[in-house]
Amino acid sequence: MVRGRDACWEHCVLVDATRQKVRCNYCHREFSGGVYRMKFHLAQIKNKDIVPCAEVPDDVRDHIQSILNTPKKQKTPKKPKMDKTVANGQQNSSSASGGLHPNHGSSGQHGSTCPSLLFPHPSPSEQPATDDAQKQKLDDADKKIAVFFFHNSIPFSAAKSMYYQEMVDAIAECGVGYKAPSYEKLRSSLLEKVKGDIHDCYKKYREEWKETGCTVLCNSWSDGRTKSFVIFSVTYPKGTLFLKSVDVSGHEDDASYLFELLESVVLEVGLENVIQVITDSTASYVCAGRHLMAKYSSLFWSPCASYCIDKMLEDISKQEWVGIVLEEAKSIARYIYSHAWILNMMRKITGGRELMRPRITRFVDNYLTLRSIVIQEDNLKHMFSHSEWLSSIYSRRSDAQAIKSLLYLERFWKSAREAVSVSESLVKILRIVDGDMPAMGYMYEGIERAKGAIKAYYKGIEEKYMPIWDIIDRRWNMQLHSPLHAAAAFLNPSIFYNPNFKIDLRMRNGFQEAMLKMATMDKDKIEITKEHPVYINAQGALGTDFAIMGRTLNAPGDWWASYGYEIPTLQRVAIRILSQPCSFHWCRWNWSTFETVHTKKRNKVEMEKLNDLVFVHCNLWLQTICQGRDGKCKPIIFDEIDVSSEWPTESEPSVPLLDDSWLDNLPLECRGSP
Repeated sequence: MVRGRDACWEHCVLVDATRQKVRCNYCHREFSGGVYRMKFHLAQIKNKDIVPCAEVPDDVRDHIQSILNTPKKQKTPKKPKMDKTVANGQQNSSSASGGLHPNHGSSGQHGSTCPSLLFPHPSPSEQPATDDAQKQKLDDADKKIAVFFFHNSIPFSAAKSMYYQEMVDAIAECGVGYKAPSYEKLRSSLLEKVKGDIHDCYKKYREEWKETGCTVLCNSWSDGRTKSFVIFSVTYPKGTLFLKSVDVSGHEDDASYLFELLESVVLEVGLENVIQVITDSTASYVCAGRHLMAKYSSLFWSPCASYCIDKMLEDISKQEWVGIVLEEAKSIARYIYSHAWILNMMRKITGGRELMRPRITRFVDNYLTLRSIVIQEDNLKHMFSHSEWLSSIYSRRSDAQAIKSLLYLERFWKSAREAVSVSESLVKILRIVDGDMPAMGYMYEGIERAKGAIKAYYKGIEEKYMPIWDIIDRRWNMQLHSPLHAAAAFLNPSIFYNPNFKIDLRMRNGFQEAMLKMATMDKDKIEITKEHPVYINAQGALGTDFAIMGRTLNAPGDWWASYGYEIPTLQRVAIRILSQPCSFHWCRWNWSTFETVHTKKRNKVEMEKLNDLVFVHCNLWLQTICQGRDGKCKPIIFDEIDVSSEWPTESEPSVPLLDDSWLDNLPLECRGSP
């Protein structure tokens, strides 16, 4: 059988033989198409819709890459019968001349060392020597790269960068004799060139913003004492661009100052391009955002949806019974993860499943840990009654006995299941908005579904579900809800045409309010008024078989782009609304980088150079995120959201720490005066 021969089966398992679906042992992603597609996943090679594995060990990745790079053995073709005289003549000719040797070192532009089929292959006795020599060259190259990493304290995670293999390939293309750029060239002309490339990309983005619109993201950070910074970036469906960071120390509570700062960024990006601004939900930012909307009637301001929903979960955890069961779940997880032997045993029994998700925000991580414990209930009980556990030194300790007693406490499991059921829909919304993809069209439906699921769980008993509803409504109504969310839900065909979803007055009124803000000219208002019934009644192209299928198969913005051509004014507004995200939480900046920028005193030239490097550094990181998802927008089906799968914020590495030591050695002529 193939499974018996293929080395890749050591690193994955067959989930569904009919669909040839396999699961990775490291990140637990599942792929259809068998072990062949899994090889590309493990080798971290992007191929069509295959996502490279972020958890695969380096030695496994290298081994699978070597398997993919090894040419398949070809069957030896039968030799045609030849006249013996001719054959002997050819052999003698070859022997006399020592064989034909036309440039074996290059076959095509990539410099392949495979000899041409037109010329004789080396004899079997010669082949091992060639293989050994090539292997020695590869080993030497690997060691040279490793030494460079070790000597310069480069994090091993740099080898996962999409730019790493690109760099190696570009060097190989240049051939022997290529001289790497010098220290001076890296920090001068090459920095300027890469910065220029990013600015060219910025110009391309600006053209596309005319169609899709964009969102300005304003992330803020404080050390809790004297330092506060904000980072401005702008995002749309195909990518995100870092703009700048600003030191707002001493002004973080000044709404007027923050308003002027937000206004300057909006005008820089282009008022005609910006649909919304997302900021923190502190009082000063709320006031600044409302002031911005008052001055520019076409703009929307929203707080970060991830932050607000995380706060809903935090508020729910303050319910006494929820807080108790979350703390108990954390104690179970902490105990297991604080002992390597116990952790390995747990992973063996659960098939490699984890209980904790440390890269996700604090409160949702608590609920996901509880959820994992509930899913692994039988396995955890089995582990603490397993003969291997009972014979270990841990089993006789008091802390282990306390954990085991908790795992057999029926009250714990009853509360755990209830807490998971109550929080599941809110966690699903967080999973939807956890990324830079357009999620605007799903926010309103998500909240309504969450409330419906909680009410159904409690079988409509008001005194049980109303305390949770009050928590959700308080955050939703007072902080998060915007006419933009209502309009996006109204214009999302998968929601609007769904007979099971109720289009309430609040959604209809939100749609009307959003249209009045976005249709700035009277002629646009007239056209939208005319076109509105066409959408309501699914007339013309919107009612074709393809359009009906596309309601759930296409992302909302793509659906409008494909089928809304008969109502172009409403189509343009719909695309611009549905192309916006709801959150900036996915954008995990390394705040130490910006602390370096804003805390050390530097002269003008040094500051310009550092700002250039930060601009390039941050935008290259954002490009890796965009490349990782191929810029594709996919439809979201709420019931199919799997919160146990990997979240974007888990797979996307934080932007690395920036080294600014090179600024200390700028040439004197570049330093200028302080």
